[in-house]
Amino acid sequence: MKKRNWSVLLGAAFLMATSAVGPGFLTQTTVFTQQLAASFGFVILISIVLDIGVQLNVWRVIAVSERRAQDIANMVLPGLGAFISFLIVLGGLAFNIGNVGGAGLGFNVLLGVSPEVGAVMAAAMAVAVFLVHEAGKVMDRFAQVLGFLMILLIVFVAFTSAPPVGVALTKSFFPDEVDVLAIITLVGGTVGGYITFAGGHRLLDAGIKGKESLPEVNASAVSGITVASIIRIFLFLAALGVVSKGLVLDPANPPASVFQLSAGVIGYKLFGVVMLSAAVTSVIGSAYTSVSFLKSFSRKIQAYENGVIIVFILVSTVIFVTIGQPVRLLILAGALNGLVLPLTLGVMVYAAYKPKIVGTYRHPLLLTVFGVLVVLVMAYLGGYTLVQQLPKLFAL
Repeated sequence: MKKRNWSVLLGAAFLMATSAVGPGFLTQTTVFTQQLAASFGFVILISIVLDIGVQLNVWRVIAVSERRAQDIANMVLPGLGAFISFLIVLGGLAFNIGNVGGAGLGFNVLLGVSPEVGAVMAAAMAVAVFLVHEAGKVMDRFAQVLGFLMILLIVFVAFTSAPPVGVALTKSFFPDEVDVLAIITLVGGTVGGYITFAGGHRLLDAGIKGKESLPEVNASAVSGITVASIIRIFLFLAALGVVSKGLVLDPANPPASVFQLSAGVIGYKLFGVVMLSAAVTSVIGSAYTSVSFLKSFSRKIQAYENGVIIVFILVSTVIFVTIGQPVRLLILAGALNGLVLPLTLGVMVYAAYKPKIVGTYRHPLLLTVFGVLVVLVMAYLGGYTLVQQLPKLFAL
């Protein structure tokens, strides 16, 4: 495989992985570990298998059709691509506000500045990536460097917390309890919303497409899930080491507690680095992927893609600094995001069997079964979540 291709494949994998590993990912993993203890290992194991199935379904269809997700959706049903793009962009904007806030918190821990000032500093970092001529290559390398940094720091904290690894390994296959909602939450948090398409669209933009590229696409998709999973597993072990000793996590900031209780003041500063890295890479991934869903609808957006991405980042930052995290928008986007994965994955699985979209390509039956299973379960839970959240939206 060419050196250039390896760089692009790793870049796409890390873009997907670091898009998934945001502030919510860190908190989610810590809280579930606190609730399920070592049995959370089983949840992680099952979610990894499902995540790989989702990614392979989506990335392979994007590659063989040589089209972005919204264009594939429009071929399945005219107008469907525009609807999906609306959901993706709305969710991307809402979660980017949270990502900017998380980055601000990272700078707050590291430098003592206010979260608002930290958010502006983080936005400047993200914007700088898209000011250079070859922004795609810089984005790839940025995601790789910060991704590796997060892995190293979380592995260190997991080591210092001295978790019961043997118990965690045993319970990963023989859990005391199985929390289905936790599994679905992890799947949605790792490959839900815009995250599903971050790497697939990046490969398409880099020219890696067609049936002949499927081995590379498979490798990149699995690598992306592997990176995100390594981070989740070691964060789980770090948190398990803390809770297994009977230590209590701060409910206001559970992941920060894990780092601080494991490694003291140094651990707390390391949390700042991890939070900043997770949040900034998620800001970049969210902005890039959201704008990629708009490129089909305007040649000007395609011509000035980097400028539109910068505006997307700046709007997210301005909203956070002036309003904070708008509750209505976050509730609505969160509820709608529960429907994005089953809708988009369902479209991709259906498209995999349409010759006008994929030509002579034959989709593996196992991937279809995985895809349909995830669509049905996520559609049910997504609808349930939407029904639960809408009364809260109107009550505000």
